Amino acid sequence: METAITEVKAAQDALRQLFGTHQRVVFFGGAGVSTASGIPDFRSVDGLYHQHFAYPPEEMLSHGFYVEHAPEFFEFYRERMIALDAVPNRCHTKLAELEAAGTLSAVVTQNIDGLHQAAGSQSVYELHGSVHRNICQRCGAVYDAAWICAREHEDEQGVPVCPACGGSVKPDVVLYGESLDDATVEGAVRAIAQADALVIGGTSLVVYPAAGLIRYFTGDVLAIVNRDPTPQDRYADLLISCDIAQAFDF
Repeated sequence: METAITEVKAAQDALRQLFGTHQRVVFFGGAGVSTASGIPDFRSVDGLYHQHFAYPPEEMLSHGFYVEHAPEFFEFYRERMIALDAVPNRCHTKLAELEAAGTLSAVVTQNIDGLHQAAGSQSVYELHGSVHRNICQRCGAVYDAAWICAREHEDEQGVPVCPACGGSVKPDVVLYGESLDDATVEGAVRAIAQADALVIGGTSLVVYPAAGLIRYFTGDVLAIVNRDPTPQDRYADLLISCDIAQAFDF
């Protein structure tokens, strides 16, 4: 029978009990995990999709736009997708602690900000890639986000180029129109399929194919921690509707 919780203290108690009674828990998270760290999401009232730009954000984050409008793509990417000053919040740090304690098996994330690793998480499947990896399409050299933001190696249009070979440098993030990395998906599916509890947090569960991965879960308890309703709420054993950083402060 579904249990619905809106109070922070009750949410903390429920999550504490869940992690205390299961040994193979997987956390599946989205943009809401990082909003407490000052990184805007996409679909909320204040999210990127509700702001006004020269082009719709969905278009600017597409592979076609990257190819045809590289200067505009990188301007948007630097200003809106990279947040070098962001630090992990309590959800990130708690998940890292739970992994170190042997309770949390893996984090599967749709985020590209690298905050789970910054908090100390080791087993992280980044479904949509990471801003911290930017790869030369010619020689394979990898550059971090700070390198992209420094703008020391770019052409006359502001597009980054590899100082080693002169090739174009593309962020290792999955743009609209691109496929998810096969190895990452396989690892995430394996972790979810082997979990005895799955905690979904900070995601609307409307972005596919990522959201479809939860269908591989066959364990005991499905918990969803999200401020707003999701299409999967009817399948949850535990529904928590409160701030996710506060909910994980236990």
